Amino acid sequence: MRQLSRNSIGLDPRLNQYLVTCGDREHEVAAKIREASGRSKYAMLQISPEQGQFLAMLVKLIGARTALEVGTFYGYSALWVALALPADGKLIACDINRAWADIARRYWREAGVGDKVELRLAPAIETLQALVREGGGGRFDFAFIDADKQSYDAYYEAALVLVRSGGVIAIDNMLQRGAVAHPEVGGPAVSVIRSLNAKIAGDERVDKVLLPLGDGMTVARRR
Repeated sequence: MRQLSRNSIGLDPRLNQYLVTCGDREHEVAAKIREASGRSKYAMLQISPEQGQFLAMLVKLIGARTALEVGTFYGYSALWVALALPADGKLIACDINRAWADIARRYWREAGVGDKVELRLAPAIETLQALVREGGGGRFDFAFIDADKQSYDAYYEAALVLVRSGGVIAIDNMLQRGAVAHPEVGGPAVSVIRSLNAKIAGDERVDKVLLPLGDGMTVARRR
């Protein structure tokens, strides 16, 4: 039985494992990344296998050729996305941790997608702003946000500029283990995510859905 980095919210371990067993087609290198990240004290940063498969499905459904990722860690989600992109597809990944970046690059090369991924080491908002200056507005098909929660609103707004009409933005950790539904629960991350959920719910720029996948994943389609 494979060990998960985390279960999808609201599912007991047995049902979650059944979900993964029936739906998972995890690349062997992705499994290596997940196992390695699971030994890290930052294992909670890792998305689950079902989330990875969902991201890959989104990429394929919209025929994405250009993708953007904010928050890369050991490169697990980026690998799912890169594998789903066509041979000439491109993923720009944003992170600030050089040690993690070196690990991620090693796994991407092993999986044969190293040439598809460009990892930019800098504060993500600086990278996103640079992409806009480089003429990247409306040129990306897909974006995935999974980084520091305090900047989520800024990442979302930047992604709306960079992603084309009809493109998709996926955002992780939008349920905060259920804390967003309890007004008495505070904390910086919970408050930021609660506010962003309310904002996206009324945002006429997108079609959106909030799913109980992983720790909650929002999928927004730019109109």
